[in-house]
Amino acid sequence: MSKMRIAVVAPSCPLKREAAEAVEALVTERGDCDLAIHPQCFLSDGHFAGPDEARLAALREVMADPSVDAVWFARGGYGSNRIAEAALAGMPDAASGKLYMGYSDAGFLLAGLHKAGLEVAWGPMPQDILRGNHGLGDGEAAVRRALDWLVARNESAVEPQLQRPAMAFNLTVLSNLLGTPLEPDFAGVELIIEEVSEQLYRIDRTMFHVTASNNVRGAARIRLGRVGDIIDNDPDFGADEVAIVSDWCTRSGIPYGGRADIGHDAQNRVVPFGLRTS
Repeated sequence: MSKMRIAVVAPSCPLKREAAEAVEALVTERGDCDLAIHPQCFLSDGHFAGPDEARLAALREVMADPSVDAVWFARGGYGSNRIAEAALAGMPDAASGKLYMGYSDAGFLLAGLHKAGLEVAWGPMPQDILRGNHGLGDGEAAVRRALDWLVARNESAVEPQLQRPAMAFNLTVLSNLLGTPLEPDFAGVELIIEEVSEQLYRIDRTMFHVTASNNVRGAARIRLGRVGDIIDNDPDFGADEVAIVSDWCTRSGIPYGGRADIGHDAQNRVVPFGLRTS
């Protein structure tokens, strides 16, 4: 039986070579899959891993490659939204049947690909292997967790309290994809959100926008992942992230389901989109 072939592309920011080398070594050690890191991952064009055209071409290439079983987004940052619509237009037949995984900025692609009927999952990315141990796990464990889902659909990698169907997004990404062609149907979905490096007033403002959406109001419930590296407010905002999210859920009539084990850290767990329990 042939090994799963996983292609890595960078639709947003460049992948660090040290991260690529560390992930390649880990994959070699595991021996249960083959990894093909696209050269585009190391391009640099200002903020991005190459110009839009190069990032789009690399993504379309691996989507069209019938030998590729899974597409793993190299890292987040910013930029996948700039190529997402074009990537989804006239998708090649080989694009279906693959699993697509990433998080953070990759949420734009996850949303659009899921809407198009492809299998996607929120989960750790290759760049995460460089995350240090700061009480929230370590980067190697995060990448192993991702591979456990990509290769074997190991349920131990999944967010433990998940009610399916489910979706997960960075809060800012979710807010920005609403009203665009990438926006999926949230009816009956457990919607999990997380955030990083924002001020609390901005989280409050973004929750106002997200929970005002009639589509989001159709969700079964909202759960809150970790909110990391909160930027200080001056003066103090007066409410923490849990109070903010639960308040906007109450205002909009969306059940608040408590905390979830996802976030911009090495403890980030997998959330498969759209799966239902039997």
